[in-house]
Amino acid sequence: MKLCELFRDIPCTWPAAYDPDLDVTDLIYDSRRVVPGCAFVCLRGANVDGHQYAAQAAKAGAAVIIAEESVSVDVPVLLVKDTRETLARLSDVFFGHPAQQVKVIGITGTKGKTTTAYMIHAILTAAGYKVGIIGTIGVLIGDTLTPTANTTPESYEVQKFLRKMADEGCDFCVMEASSIGLQHYRAYGFLFEAGVFTNFSEDHIGGNEHKDMEEYLWAKSLLFTRCKKGVVNIDDPSWQGVTKNHTCTLTSYGFDPSADLYAKNDALLSRPGYVGVSYDVCGALNFHAEVDIPGRFSVYNSLAAIACCRLFDIPVEAMQKGLDTVKVKGRVEPVEVPGPYTMLIDYAHNAVSMESILSTLREYNPKRLICLFGAGGNRPKVRRYEMGEVCGRLADLSVITSDNCRFEEPQAIIDDIKVGMAKTNGRFIEIVDRREAIRWCLENAQAGDMIVLAGKGHEDYQEICGKKYPFDERVVVREILDSMKGGESHADDRP
Repeated sequence: MKLCELFRDIPCTWPAAYDPDLDVTDLIYDSRRVVPGCAFVCLRGANVDGHQYAAQAAKAGAAVIIAEESVSVDVPVLLVKDTRETLARLSDVFFGHPAQQVKVIGITGTKGKTTTAYMIHAILTAAGYKVGIIGTIGVLIGDTLTPTANTTPESYEVQKFLRKMADEGCDFCVMEASSIGLQHYRAYGFLFEAGVFTNFSEDHIGGNEHKDMEEYLWAKSLLFTRCKKGVVNIDDPSWQGVTKNHTCTLTSYGFDPSADLYAKNDALLSRPGYVGVSYDVCGALNFHAEVDIPGRFSVYNSLAAIACCRLFDIPVEAMQKGLDTVKVKGRVEPVEVPGPYTMLIDYAHNAVSMESILSTLREYNPKRLICLFGAGGNRPKVRRYEMGEVCGRLADLSVITSDNCRFEEPQAIIDDIKVGMAKTNGRFIEIVDRREAIRWCLENAQAGDMIVLAGKGHEDYQEICGKKYPFDERVVVREILDSMKGGESHADDRP
């Protein structure tokens, strides 16, 4: 694309001598990925400043440098006020404004973004639409999941994925809009069809993230200056702060009857393989909903999804079908098992998330709540103590095993977990090999048990000594069950 076309509507200071018809082959912000003829954009990061690599990029073949300050290079330098904002706008132009072809829905909030995104995806899919997702688990287009490094990728990748979705016939894209992503212009350069606010609580404060809660809330509020319609949880006391400067029309949801859509008569649903909630949707719509994801937070997340999909005139039948069948990979994800018990896979990998999932499942009064978990290697030991203490307090039985041990000995990590476990009266067994630990759970499951395989979630590998080995717990469970067919039971070994 010609340089003058890229910058047609983007303010910049041009050098004295430049070729406006220069063909730009790509937009690059990582000097290690420079290709001949590209435009290199100097981004300032928390630890690295791209301006320091401008000369290296020019030497590698960059045809033009886009910067916030003068740099000494032998190619033209275009000066802009903010390179992050400029990259977002350039990427939108470079990929042909894909958000004009795909309706983009943004979701922000401290918790619930991933689950709400998949609920919206399930509803829209049930209504016959093709839908993509950009979020924590990765980028989902059809059945293809592409891992990403950040919840909200850099703006160039966002536009690249949106272009791919448009080319593959997607009608919608549901995007998790993190506070960092919003603040750093990753979700910028286009207008969201709808923005959704789930909730707000302390997180991402300090270090390379937000300096304080005020900045954190402000960053989330940016979504509602970049969307046509906003959907907000009015039960959350921060909803007015997050919409303070909104430029969109607003609709609300919650348990409060003053909301446009509100829930009442919520109840827990539990049967083998199905752990969820039910409730009545009231207000602008009136129907009964059942959700195959446990906990009161599932009422909020699903109500947010309903309120959002209502903006696009989605039939109630599609809402009911989508929520009744929704699955979020690695988030309280049920695994098909042959007996009258329930097995779930969850990403809980710290004390806070462990306490959340176990407390939620405890409300369903299982015969036994069994939690299989380990802890990551080369991480603070205090996390292991805390996880051991939480699980010892909330689970009826803990099966302590390996996770991503990285460069540590698995047994040493297990010993640290047991330090926390010793502060409780919790019962536990230890099985270092995670596959064998899962086998033990399957062979010793009893009717009415709930078994949580915690820590791996959507991950499909184990990291050992710096190398990643295939380990998808869905596959592992299926392989073990196949091997158990016709084999002997170890029921007498139950603790």
